[in-house]
Amino acid sequence: MDNIVKEGRPEEDDRFDTVRITAAVNALATEHSGREDVFRAAVAKLLKAEMVEARATAQAVLLKDRHGRRCAERLCFVQDEIIRILFEAATRHLYYSPIPSGAERMAVVATGGYGRGLMAPESDIDLLFILPYKQTAWGEQVAEAILYCLWDMGLKVGHATRSVDESIRQARSDMTIRTAILETRFLTGDRPLYDELVSRFDKEVVQGNASDFVTAKLAEREERHRRAGQSRYLVEPNVKDGKGGLRDLHTLFWIAKYVYRVRDTDELLDRGVFDAQEYRTFRRCADFLWSVRCNLHFCAGRAEERLSFDMQRELAVRLGYTSHPGMQDVERFMKHYFLIAKEVGDLTAILCAKLENEQAKPVPVLSRMMARLRPSTNRRRVPESDDFIVDHNRINLAAPDVFKQDPVNLIRIFRLAQKNNLAFHPDAMRTVTRSLKLINSDLRVDPEANRLFMEILTSNDAEIVLRRMNETGVLGQFIRAFGKIVSMMQFNMYHHYTVDEHLLRCIGYLQEIERGGSDEFVVASDLMRKIRPEHRAVLYIATLLHDIAKGRPEDHSIAGAKVARRLCPRLGFNTADTELVAWLIEEHLTMSAVAQSRDLTDRKTIENFAAVVQSVEQMKLLTILTTADIRGVGPGVWNGWKAQLLRTLYYETEPVLTGGFSEVNRARRLAMAQGEFREAFTEWPEQELNAYVARHYPAYWLKVDLPRKIRHARFLRTSEQEGSKLAINVGFDETRGVTELTILAMDHPWLLSIIAGACASAGANIVDAQIYTTTDGRALDTIAITREYDLDEDEGRRATRIGEMIEDVLEGKLRLPEVVARRAAGRGKARPFVVEPELTVNNQWSDRYTVIEVSGLDRPGLLYELTTAISKLNLNIASAHVATFGERARDVFYVTDLLGAQITAPTRQAAIRSALLHLLVSEQVAAEPI
Repeated sequence: MDNIVKEGRPEEDDRFDTVRITAAVNALATEHSGREDVFRAAVAKLLKAEMVEARATAQAVLLKDRHGRRCAERLCFVQDEIIRILFEAATRHLYYSPIPSGAERMAVVATGGYGRGLMAPESDIDLLFILPYKQTAWGEQVAEAILYCLWDMGLKVGHATRSVDESIRQARSDMTIRTAILETRFLTGDRPLYDELVSRFDKEVVQGNASDFVTAKLAEREERHRRAGQSRYLVEPNVKDGKGGLRDLHTLFWIAKYVYRVRDTDELLDRGVFDAQEYRTFRRCADFLWSVRCNLHFCAGRAEERLSFDMQRELAVRLGYTSHPGMQDVERFMKHYFLIAKEVGDLTAILCAKLENEQAKPVPVLSRMMARLRPSTNRRRVPESDDFIVDHNRINLAAPDVFKQDPVNLIRIFRLAQKNNLAFHPDAMRTVTRSLKLINSDLRVDPEANRLFMEILTSNDAEIVLRRMNETGVLGQFIRAFGKIVSMMQFNMYHHYTVDEHLLRCIGYLQEIERGGSDEFVVASDLMRKIRPEHRAVLYIATLLHDIAKGRPEDHSIAGAKVARRLCPRLGFNTADTELVAWLIEEHLTMSAVAQSRDLTDRKTIENFAAVVQSVEQMKLLTILTTADIRGVGPGVWNGWKAQLLRTLYYETEPVLTGGFSEVNRARRLAMAQGEFREAFTEWPEQELNAYVARHYPAYWLKVDLPRKIRHARFLRTSEQEGSKLAINVGFDETRGVTELTILAMDHPWLLSIIAGACASAGANIVDAQIYTTTDGRALDTIAITREYDLDEDEGRRATRIGEMIEDVLEGKLRLPEVVARRAAGRGKARPFVVEPELTVNNQWSDRYTVIEVSGLDRPGLLYELTTAISKLNLNIASAHVATFGERARDVFYVTDLLGAQITAPTRQAAIRSALLHLLVSEQVAAEPI
């Protein structure tokens, strides 16, 4: 970004002794005179040793002062000096020309990221060798000598050799080359040649076509974000290319250099692009991101740009973060990271606003569909307010002091933009951010401000408007509890976004549920139409607040309910509705947990859940909230299976709450599910279809989604026609990133354990399992395992190996314990997560079975070890419910003793706890970071 490193050597940096090293190179030239290859190899060896030492020093200083920008400058300086030494060696000792001709001139120039004068430890080096005319033998030899030495040192070098004319011609036609030349920095050689390039580039390329460059760079930025993940709040962000990362700051500076003709970032202040505070923010963001990137490269030992979970914990320690009550050190570090990413986004908006004011751009609106319906006017008053105007279809301020005159306008501006389908003028948003101190206790209790806020929350485009309120800081100031979770990440693999981003996305999905028409949300959309009208606002505020208390020592559901009880009266809710909001927040995880980890055919499960939800209306609200919550976690988390489980739980519980009456009773739902299957699956004659339908128990028809039922039918028929004792069908779910194995075998008491062991032996980690038995004694199990290979063909071969292993175990050809033990011995390094093991054994969740619930750090082989241990305890597993939430495994087993009775003896229950907890604790100790 800045042309910081000058041609001369900085006086304060004496860590790379250029004079001493140059003398050593000269001595090597004398020693190996006439032997060019030996001389070059000796120079490369010498410089590599010096570079390694200089980098080690840079890392030591970074660990001490934690100043990434200085580290990047130091590393760049070292690289500059190495290239200058190599150029001198090449032109003085290898290809010396005592009386150089006009063609024997060369300028060595840094381009791209290296041209900015800042360099991460493992970054590539981009060099441009500038010649006065076309390539000559001398120029080719000098460039090759430098490049070969750099490559021999193990450096990654991008390079080009061009004349000035050729550089200008290519810059005109290629935007990548144009950007590279924009960032050139002279290193060594013929300075007038470089000055000629810069002068001609400015006059012949830059002048007169700034708009094309800006458009191209912003388009590149959008495409880069699309590849890296659109949200700047992805919990494993890309420091370089992600939204709010270093590349966004680079894009800002490219545009500024091109449009405003600046060479250094401090000129942005002189040109009025940023004010003093914004410029300080620019520097602070760059400093922080460089600290993260340099540490990331040093830790990884390679050009790693993704801030993965294992790196996050290490960097948090290196950067000096400490744990606080309710928040780990790594979570505090990542919150800081996401706040910086947000500020980078703000700076981008400011620069774009400056550019937009100087050249007209396409009309922005909140919803593009409405653009065609809007009359084109430049400036007019916003309906319902004299304090705001419409400026090119963007809401702006009628006067600079509208917020000071009436602080309610800080909320009103967002409601008016939403109501009139207007985009936000960047100048207005800038003023909003500078007026946050006006949001005080008086404004927070102002009835009009709270009424406007509830209108925003419950109207169209709520997610978009709330996100703008969040980006400007208004949302966190107006609802201070929300401010505490802004940019807060949760250090786990389940949640894909920061807490505030998750909540805003949930609001968006709630609106999608309300609109209807999506196959993802059939049940929730149907229920949304049936809730009491006055509960619509209850549902929206509960969705916005359900994770509001994350990061506190207390359970976030309980603490969140307390927040709601304090906040809701201010927002206009009566006592009953306030309690309903608090109840929804307190129970927002309950329905998901019951649906995924309980036997929904067990009467006691349904009765216990009914006791929690208390009424059909509350169950409707909880079902809708649960759907939006799971969908908002991230891509691939919500799927047809989870939708079917929630649907089954809802309709199983409804009769209990209504005294036997259900809108859709069980028998009718069973008939509907079977009828839906018959209607969709018309490949078989009726007699065969009837026989197949009779093979499955009611639980299968009620809990399995239709596409899977059809796949199962085809699979069973094909397998039986082939006469297979054991058959495996392989499917791939790209959205979830898993491979699905559907296994058909004769039912066997140890079958689940054998399947789990075979998966563990193949290094496959089970993330969920659906286990069913047919009426004729066949087991039909669908196991989802994490992918190991990119190609489906490779995954298919791994699935075949698993199937062969299951068959060998069932036939007695293979002993699983030995195979699993060998695999466990070669297990890779532990994950960076710590999950507190939990184990429950009780008889309250079922009248027929003892229920064992196990929760702990997931790992390959865990399900096998648990099922094996349960069988060794002389227990029969009647059903198992396997689920994985990121790095946390939650497995529930319905068991009896060998006589089919519940486990009631306290000593027997204690033995079960001890045996299973030992499996979890021993692995947890091994996994904890040192």
